[in-house]
Amino acid sequence: MTASIDEKDRAILRLLQQDCTVSLDALSDRVSLSRNACWRRIRRLEEAGVIRERVAHLDAGGLGLGLSVLVMIRVGTHDPGWLARFQAVVAAMPEIQSAHRMTGELDYVLRVRVRDVADYDRFYKILIGRIPMADISASFVMEDIKDTTALPI
Repeated sequence: MTASIDEKDRAILRLLQQDCTVSLDALSDRVSLSRNACWRRIRRLEEAGVIRERVAHLDAGGLGLGLSVLVMIRVGTHDPGWLARFQAVVAAMPEIQSAHRMTGELDYVLRVRVRDVADYDRFYKILIGRIPMADISASFVMEDIKDTTALPI
């Protein structure tokens, strides 16, 4: 469901995407609304599911998780049982930051964060032991040129 949002809502969302810890007073000043009007808009956006969560973005390298890996998967079967099992495996592995079902030659792409190549090898062995796949390959990210969660609103 798409929520009805106006330019004031968009301004609030842009600012919250930059820093969700900004005070309500500072936020309301920057979007030219009263504190209460700003709070009501934020609550409405939360209730509509536009604002799903407020999180801290951590420095992966500083936490010893310096290797980002894109894992490409082709499967041998496309039945609902396999998909449910795959979804459960993905949900249970914290190294998987995102998982996408694809069109085209690949069936799934995972974005995985690990310490190093040896840690990826450990992850790979666990993954292939939990769910059958026809083919799996990986590409290691050499440099993050752009990596954002901000939506273009």
